[in-house]
Amino acid sequence: MTDAVGSIDMPDAEDEAPDSKKKSRKGGKRAKKGPLKRLALFYRQIVAELRKVVWPSRNQLTTYTTVVIIFVVIMIGLVTLIDYGFSNAAKYVFG
Repeated sequence: MTDAVGSIDMPDAEDEAPDSKKKSRKGGKRAKKGPLKRLALFYRQIVAELRKVVWPSRNQLTTYTTVVIIFVVIMIGLVTLIDYGFSNAAKYVFG
């Protein structure tokens, strides 16, 4: 059988070389930054992610909102009918 890529059984070449000249940092990139710089980075990442969002047009938003409201009204009616039926059944059974 062949090993999967990145398998634990076959370490990478970087892991095998004990005399590599890389210095290992415990905290990664965030270790040297202060809390305000990390907060600013977090804010920039939020803004970058929000720019990727495909926002609906006004027409789409109106359509989606109408569909949701109609669905909720239908579900309220359905639950009301089922509740009314169960309450009458309970009154009939228990007197």
